[in-house]
Formats: sequence, structure tokens, C-alpha cells
Amino acid sequence: MKNFKVQISIFLIALFFANQALHSQYQPKNISKSEIEKANQWVNKTYNLLSQDEKLGQLFIVALYTNKDEAHINAVRDIVLKDKIGGLILMQDDAAREIKLVNEFQQKSKVPLMVGMDAEWGIFQRIATAHKFPWAMTLGAIQDKNLITEMAAKIAEDCKRMGINWDFAPVVDVNTNPNNPIIGNRSFGSQVPNVVSSAMAYATGLQDNNILAAIKHFPGHGDTDTDSHLDLPVVSHSLKRLNEVEIAPFKALMDKGIGGVMVAHLYVPALEKTKGIPASISKNIITGILKEQLGYKGLIITDALNMGAVANKFKAGELDAMAFAAGNDIMLFSQDVATGKKLIQQAIDKGDIPQQRVEESVKKILLTKYYLGLSQYEPRDPDHINEDLNNDSHSEIVQKMYSNALTLIKDDHKLLPLNCKETYYYVPLEEAPYQTFVDQLNLKTTIIVKKASEISTIPANSKVIVGFHKDNSTAYKPYKISTESKKVLADLSKNPKVILNVFGSPYALKDVDISKISTVVLSYENNEDSMIAAAKAFCGETKIWGKLPVLVNENLKAGMGLELNPSSRIDLSSKK
Repeated sequence: MKNFKVQISIFLIALFFANQALHSQYQPKNISKSEIEKANQWVNKTYNLLSQDEKLGQLFIVALYTNKDEAHINAVRDIVLKDKIGGLILMQDDAAREIKLVNEFQQKSKVPLMVGMDAEWGIFQRIATAHKFPWAMTLGAIQDKNLITEMAAKIAEDCKRMGINWDFAPVVDVNTNPNNPIIGNRSFGSQVPNVVSSAMAYATGLQDNNILAAIKHFPGHGDTDTDSHLDLPVVSHSLKRLNEVEIAPFKALMDKGIGGVMVAHLYVPALEKTKGIPASISKNIITGILKEQLGYKGLIITDALNMGAVANKFKAGELDAMAFAAGNDIMLFSQDVATGKKLIQQAIDKGDIPQQRVEESVKKILLTKYYLGLSQYEPRDPDHINEDLNNDSHSEIVQKMYSNALTLIKDDHKLLPLNCKETYYYVPLEEAPYQTFVDQLNLKTTIIVKKASEISTIPANSKVIVGFHKDNSTAYKPYKISTESKKVLADLSKNPKVILNVFGSPYALKDVDISKISTVVLSYENNEDSMIAAAKAFCGETKIWGKLPVLVNENLKAGMGLELNPSSRIDLSSKK
């Protein structure tokens, strides 16, 4: 009887942990017990039908480019067919061609492929004809996080249209270093609570619409000054600091059912004692911390294995085997699947890697594929794809995001909203287009544009708007304001009626003297949607209530931002 009770106790404990593991993975919203049972039956049946070589193939995702030659396409086709890989990551740049190839590859795959994309700011990140959504930095300024969920749901809709199942987003790195060359605009900010709430809202918008999310880049890429695409960054903080800042968002989000964690190519001495070993191939970090200490049960995926931080130091294939041995489930952007599989199998044969590790990872991958609907793949239609990814429905939601992100740093002389009965002079500075902003303002009031060389012709006591228009064609463009622009602003600051609007990163104000500028607004980005949204707010049509998401300098701290309600005194009818 005693032995029976012990057996029952062991069974109940095992059942509890099995359920815990299950619920730590991604599951569709409101899934029934019968559907969970059906999912596990499919996983076990599928797993048992796979050869060892096919099981190992599930661990790899390779890149598919449509802006490369036919040799590249054929090489990917061969890998899909011969190496039986688990998935693809879609890169640049032809949406219709990508859909046709994915349809072809899915049809030929014994196990459906999981198709991913870096779509942090939407499909536009890889497909130039799609509509661009805001950077995470912009979203971090938004106070109603439900709006981020709404936006991510739209990105999920676009992903489904493309046949994408996994958006490698959101970034949960806490950007505490303004000189970070690779995170910057991709981070929600420099405060952990804001990063967590923004990322949770984003992931919810994806996963509630059956697109997998992945929080990245574990254990935290926010305080680096090296681009890991080129070399290995080092994060030298103490364990205490890492737990309080870098790792904190991952800890907060890991038990929320988020489907994936992407591991960074970073050297973190406090977590990995062997010099030069990146987190992405560190067993101490992935198995010891991520899986055992933090208890994460979802899919663990490497950052791209073609990145210089690792590709310059380790041989392709060997790198994949090291990554799997460290505890990753999926090797992303593999450069040599065949060698990777061979070396993993050799390690299993030697007893260095238990076969159970293969079963654990492959069953996690299969379960996720089932929950994403891949057990019954439906081909996508490539016709009209560009129009479907870029239309008025996108503009509407994107402008709502920019409108809610707008941040009013100061308004000493109450110059906002604009008075439509007055004339304003507009001085555009820096390198990017500005005409849309001027045209939108001209619908409501009178705007006279003056070049930097013409500011002496602006009448005394005039109301002047200055625009810092930074090039936002990529997330990685320099944010610094030129010496010439700072001089123009200083000359204009003798006038107490100056409004400065920054169409760029908040870090642009890091070394700009705004002490004598009456009114300062952050619009975060320079594009059609951001300029339209800013103009509407300037004219009193929408509320301004965003908060600064990052620490810029001692005077501009995270959380700053005044509220300005829509104005009842502004005539919102079009200017006659």
C-alpha cells in the first residue's frame, strides 16, 4: 500500500510538471483539453514516423532570399529536399516569389516547414513594398499599450497573408547605451517595466492571432557598443546588474506563454567564465540559466549563425553542433546543415549529447507547428500581395501609433496647439524629406518655409517651427544632429516663440541645447505617416500624451512628457 501511494505521488508530480511544461509553451487562446490531447497525439505519431536524419533536420532553419540568383534558390531547394529542414527565414525582397517558393517547399516537405521572418516593424523590414510600422522605440512612448497589441495584430494578419508563422519579435533588450549600433530604435526603451509591458502587448497581438513571437536577444543586448553582425560584443556587468536590468524582461515574460526566446551572440563574463564563448553556444547560459534556473520551456533559437560575432570564429556546421549541445532547440540561418547534422549525430553516438535532447527539441518544434495550424498547410495566393501588405488599413493604424507616441517635452509659452489664424515660419533642418509635414500644416494654417540660410529674413517676433528631419530609411541610421543645425537652432532661440519638432530618435537631443526653446516635441521618426500624425496633433486634432522612453541626458529622463488635449478653439475645417 505504501509503495502504491509513493507511485501515485510520483505520477501526480510527473503529471504536474508535464502540464507545467505544456503551459509554458505557446498554446492558442482558449484551447480545449481535447484539442491539447489531439495535438500531443499528432506530435507523437509524427515523431515516431521520422527517421533520425529527419528528426535532426527539424532543428535547422535556413535563409531564403529572392534578391539573389537562381543558384541560391536551387541551393535552398536542395537543402529543403535533402536535409529535411524544419523551417525557413524569409529575407529580401519579392513577396510574390517568396510565397510561390514557400508553397512549393511546403508541398514537398514531409513535415510542414515553420516559416519565420524578422518583422519587428512589420513585413516591411524585409519587403520594401509592404507598409512600415513604427520602431519599438516609438512604441515605447505610447501609454495605452493596448494600441501596441492592435498594431501587432495587424502585423500578424500580414504574416498570415505571406504564409509566415513566426515573427522573430519583439526585442526586449533594455537600451541603456545611446551608442548601441544595433539595438537603439529596436528597443522599447531604457526602463524595464516599460520594456516588459510594451513587449507583452506586442507578443499578445501576435500570438492571439496565431503567429508565434520570440523575445530577444537573451541575456540582453541593450548595453553594447559593438554590432554583433560584425564582431562579438562584450557585456561586462555584474550578476546583480544583469538580473536587475538585462535579464529582468526575460524573467518577467518567460511564464507568459511566449513561444520563443532568441539567444544573442554576446560574451557575458559574469555568466560564462570561458573567455570569448558567446551566449548562443554557452551551455552555462542556455541550459544552466535559461532552461534550469529560469525554467523556460518554449522554443530556444539562436540568433543568425551567419553573423560575424560567431561566423568569423567558428566553422559552419561545427557552430550548429555547438549551439545544439549548449541547449538551443533551433539553429537559425544555418550555413551548413549537412555538417551540423553529422556532427550532432557523432556527438550522440559518443554519448556527449543524449538522444533525449533530440526528442525534447523535436517534440517542442512539432507541438508548436501543430498549434500554428501547420498540420494542415494551406497554400497562399501570391496575387495582389503588395496591395494587401500596403493599403489604407495600414496607414490608419500606423498613424494612430505615431499620434499616440508624440511626446511634448516642454511648452513654456503655450505655443501648441497652433492658432490657425496666424502665420508660421518653418525651418527644415537635417537631411530627410519634410514636405508632407508642411503640406499637412498648410491645410489648417499658413506656413512659410525658410531655408537655414534664410532665417535672417524671418520677421521679428514671428512664430517659428523648426524640424529636425533625420533619415529613417533604416533603423540604424545615425541620430546625431549636425553642428550646422545646432547653430541655426541657437540663432533662432533668441526668439521666445520657437517650436522644435524632432523627426528622429530622442537621442538626437543628447547634446542639443533646448534650454531657450519654448516648445519641444518628439515625433520619433521621419516618414509620411509620422508627419501626418504630427501635423494633426500640432493643429489640435489629437491628444499629445506620449512619454520619453529612454534616458537621453541629465535633463531629459525616461518618463518625461506633458499632456496636451485636443483643442476646442482650433477651427478644424480646411483652410479656405
